[in-house]
Amino acid sequence: MRLSTGLLLLFPLVEAKRVVENWDITYVTTNRGLDQPPKRGIGVNGQLPLPVIEAEIGDTLVLNVHNSLDKPTSLHAHGILQYETNYYDGVAMVNSCPIAPGTNFTYEIPLKQSGTYWVHGHTSEENYEGLRAPLVVYDRNDPYPVSKSYLFAVEDWWPLNIGDTLKMMQTPGRRESPFSHPPQTLINGAFGKLTKPIYFEPDQTYRIRLLSMASLPLWEFTMDGHELYIIEVDGVLTKPKLVNVVRMAPAQRVSVLVKAKSSTRVNYQYHINVLKEGVPFISDVFPAQFDGSVIYDPNARISIANSIPSAPLDELSIESLEYEPPLIPDRALFLNLTYGYSEEKVHYQSINLITYQSSLVPSIFSALTTGDRAINPITYGPQTNTHVIKHDEVVELLLWSSTEQSHPIHLHGHVFQIIETGSTNDLTGESRRTVPQSYFSPLKRDTVHIYPGHYAVVRFRANNPGVWNLHCHFDWHMGMGFNKLFVVAPEEMQKNMVIPPSVVEQCHIQGIQTWGNAAGHNTYNYRGAPELPYLTAKNPNHSSLNQAVNASRFFFPY
Repeated sequence: MRLSTGLLLLFPLVEAKRVVENWDITYVTTNRGLDQPPKRGIGVNGQLPLPVIEAEIGDTLVLNVHNSLDKPTSLHAHGILQYETNYYDGVAMVNSCPIAPGTNFTYEIPLKQSGTYWVHGHTSEENYEGLRAPLVVYDRNDPYPVSKSYLFAVEDWWPLNIGDTLKMMQTPGRRESPFSHPPQTLINGAFGKLTKPIYFEPDQTYRIRLLSMASLPLWEFTMDGHELYIIEVDGVLTKPKLVNVVRMAPAQRVSVLVKAKSSTRVNYQYHINVLKEGVPFISDVFPAQFDGSVIYDPNARISIANSIPSAPLDELSIESLEYEPPLIPDRALFLNLTYGYSEEKVHYQSINLITYQSSLVPSIFSALTTGDRAINPITYGPQTNTHVIKHDEVVELLLWSSTEQSHPIHLHGHVFQIIETGSTNDLTGESRRTVPQSYFSPLKRDTVHIYPGHYAVVRFRANNPGVWNLHCHFDWHMGMGFNKLFVVAPEEMQKNMVIPPSVVEQCHIQGIQTWGNAAGHNTYNYRGAPELPYLTAKNPNHSSLNQAVNASRFFFPY
């Protein structure tokens, strides 16, 4: 069943099936009902917002796509691990070619996980333009049965297109900031101040699914007079964890259980608060508060709280429900999440001062067609910042942001354990926090938020052969090159992976080569591959940079 309000009812589940969605991806000119000028966004079947997709574990999600845009597109089922279907992960020029304008393509995605997910555009940051829809996968054997579940999907809608904002941020000497054209907040597709009430019956248990489809701001969910128990994070079930507030970064998902009161004499409020965390103050935008009602009796009075709690999520105190002790790493990688400047004074986002650019050959084809050279990272081009990982190898990542920027870091194809957090400027070790090493099952998730001047240590087991992205989920950062690749078990890929003809056909339609290294050669020759710009940590024109920093923190080092 599909509810346009985004509020989901949990009905008896039926046998596994094919859940078919027919999507004509189109331009839609709209202001989304907001007090701002309309812009050309990207919707489905001429509509925004996109409806909620609902399925059950064991189903196959079938996305029949027609591209009515004048540019390529692709779809990523965010959080779906795509075991044995890496070619449907939807990252253009990584695990497939994009969908050419005027053509059709079908994703067939087995749903082997339950939980809260979403589908969004993964070409040219089309997520920013509205190409995004919640995906909820139910489990008939869910260990946390409830009477009903509600979904809150939060978006930001900017009056400028992504291309305009990227040009603004990457033009040397430009003084204008995208924050001169601030966004508004949408909740379940409508302006936040129009958010709808939810209805509770006495003594019943409810599941609240929280989904951040935002491009930038952090936000929090609270409910007056009720206890919130976290039971799902990024599609992974957890042991119940009592919290007063749930903080969300872009691309993150959390479910909480709420036990209703026994009396109907009083109604309450829930709150979705957009934070001024790393963004400039803009009245009623950053921060902004949106209040909704929790109705027991339409005739009862509403209890108004004197204060609303605010706090980051303590990930190190949350345990995954399925026991797995902290993984023992086979290798460790240091990833400096930073920005840099080219010799032309252009601002780029980077990992270890390498800014990402796509190869001429989709990386999945390079892994499959280059034989024993597939284990060499250079095969995928230096501009993809690739690491090649052995099958079942345990990798530790030190995600490090010593700058004034924060980053929601998302890993495709895997979930990672959150092992340690702290400050990058800590000389005493007082800020360092780690998970217990015995009888504790660290939280597993696919998107971790790294605050400015902080780090996180995460570990994952590379048990999913394929080519997978790790990137920042701020759309602006991704658009400026904040991305890298992990090629997991290319030998296993060559033995077992068969690419569907429809995937190859999209490449042929667009004249994209499907064999060879990043430059399309069968040797260690990379002539013609995208050039990797040399980046420095400081702007060559540092004096003019200071003026821009004072004006707008250089257009988003937040």
